Amino acid sequence: MRKAGGYARRASQVAQLSAASRLLETYASLAVQGGHLFGNLLNGQTPRPWCHYPEDDAIDQGRGFQWFYHSHSPEDRSGAFEHGHIHLFARRKLWARRLRSARELEFANLKGEPALAQTTRHLLTIGFDAKGVPASLFTVNSWVTGDRMLSAALTAELLTNLKLDTGYPFVDAVIETLVALYESEIGELLTQRDIALSGCRSTNVLSDPSMEILSELRMHIDAKLRSTVG
Repeated sequence: MRKAGGYARRASQVAQLSAASRLLETYASLAVQGGHLFGNLLNGQTPRPWCHYPEDDAIDQGRGFQWFYHSHSPEDRSGAFEHGHIHLFARRKLWARRLRSARELEFANLKGEPALAQTTRHLLTIGFDAKGVPASLFTVNSWVTGDRMLSAALTAELLTNLKLDTGYPFVDAVIETLVALYESEIGELLTQRDIALSGCRSTNVLSDPSMEILSELRMHIDAKLRSTVG
């Protein structure tokens, strides 16, 4: 058991180091080009509140993940420090057969029967500052995105296998590397999300407007990279 545990820790450390190096390389490439992470996505324009970028979402049809970037109006989220955020989803092919597992049925009991007709499940939200630098990780309630969630365990499992090829290589690389770099923190966020759901007394927790952000982590990416790379 000790050998297995030690191997798992070393594998995680190697994966985090690889993710940190790739993240640094991605932003270095953008700097050399004089580009912004969302430059191609926004066509050099300021994002309009509530609009999806790209309009029909960035979809990896082969692997089954998708995302979109958007921002809220200042009036909607007063005091927000972010420029905008990415909502990350898993498409039906990744989870449809898992909904009737004991674990997912137990999770569904916390918040009502999942909407089987939906084609996505929300995984995670990543906030960015005006420079395109990651600023936060957070989870949101179902009414925010209009779909449903999966249990913390299955969500974490899907994120562990996250690979993206949506036609936006810089954004895909940043999403992938952040998910790998913050694997343990994301696991904790998902656990906090499920605790928030189970602790709510609302009769329809998924539509409760008082519950929007269920868990959140402010990111200090420079410190994280220094501690990982050494």
